[in-house]
Amino acid sequence: MSSIKASIGRYRWFICLLLFLATTVNYIDRQILALLKPILDDQLGWTNEQYGLINSAFQGAYAVGLLLFGVFVDRVGTKIGYAVSIAAWSVAAIGHSLVGGIGGFLRARLALGISEGGNFPSAIKAVALWFPRKERAFATALFNSGANVGAIVAPAVIPWIAGAWGWRSAFVFAGIAGLCWLGLWLPFYDTPERSKRLAADELSLIRSDVDEQASDERPLGWLAILRYRQAYAFIVAKFLTDPVWWFFLIWLPDFFKQSRGLDIKKSWVHLVSIYAIVTVLSIIGGWLAGYLIRRGWPSNRARKVAMLIFACAVTPVFLVTQVGLWSAVVLIGIAGAAHQAWSANLFTTVSDMFPKRAVASVVGIGGMAGSVGGILFPTFTGILLDRFRASGNVTAGYAILFVVCGSAYLLAFVIGHLLAPRFDQIKLGV
Repeated sequence: MSSIKASIGRYRWFICLLLFLATTVNYIDRQILALLKPILDDQLGWTNEQYGLINSAFQGAYAVGLLLFGVFVDRVGTKIGYAVSIAAWSVAAIGHSLVGGIGGFLRARLALGISEGGNFPSAIKAVALWFPRKERAFATALFNSGANVGAIVAPAVIPWIAGAWGWRSAFVFAGIAGLCWLGLWLPFYDTPERSKRLAADELSLIRSDVDEQASDERPLGWLAILRYRQAYAFIVAKFLTDPVWWFFLIWLPDFFKQSRGLDIKKSWVHLVSIYAIVTVLSIIGGWLAGYLIRRGWPSNRARKVAMLIFACAVTPVFLVTQVGLWSAVVLIGIAGAAHQAWSANLFTTVSDMFPKRAVASVVGIGGMAGSVGGILFPTFTGILLDRFRASGNVTAGYAILFVVCGSAYLLAFVIGHLLAPRFDQIKLGV
């Protein structure tokens, strides 16, 4: 890590910090509804199936947002694309505070889902623009750790805000946080070539991947992207594994309540502990592939082995319903960390395989596939849990769900390897 340590403090790492802050706010927004579910259960009287359908609607809107913002960001640039996304999702978050019924929450979640679709296409494209290939997995892991920090901050802060000022204030808080971020993004972000704060030597380092330079900078269309099997390796992996992370975000508070008898006032400690584990271990996961490369491994082999390790690290989550409370916390924490490390490397494969002018679009298509999985899985989860609740054994339902989660990554790895045996830059038109 010596080369990375030596470069800490350079401007590209400040850009990474901005991406980290945006992702943190993004994941606070996403967790609020799950954290307020016990309160809203009493006020709205919705069933698990209705709650699952509302989350599926969010995922459907998010899928559309990812697809649209992927193209939008490639066409207008990361600065404008990201600003539009966050401005819109901040307004949508505040909009939650103005509703009082199931229909209102459905509409608010649809608006939030579409606007949040700009986060990852913008962030991954920014990393591709601001970092050489050898640093991208680590940079992605750093900014993506904002998801974990958001998941730590949310259960520690949101219940307190809701208790002090009411549940509506929690949504207002998240919206204001996003608008404050815009005050940093707009004056401090630009492309490396246009940034007045970037030293010449750092620009040379950023542009050191000569094989990525191309004279044709026109965005690549969806149909053109889908001609390449490498795109499907990313799409399938997102479809199979993204729903697992959404399952953790949406259902963990309910899991602790139903299986361990802990409401949010007690389970927040366990939720914070889970995401603290995720935060620390996921950053190490982003560093692993680079470490193997510096040990002399070919980059393709290093990335593949790292992703296989992360896929295997999720599987012990099978045992969550069979072990004690804190053992379950550790197993979920390791699984969550493995997911985030897997995700950081998976995102990096896009910029490894595709030119920068296509990165946001590919991420958008793959993210849409992940959201389709996220539409199906919460609906299946809600129906399954309601049926097991009727039989008086919700824990058995969760046992099935954790088996599904633990299996997804190995399946995704095998299919992805068949579709893209190597993560080499593709030659357009070939």
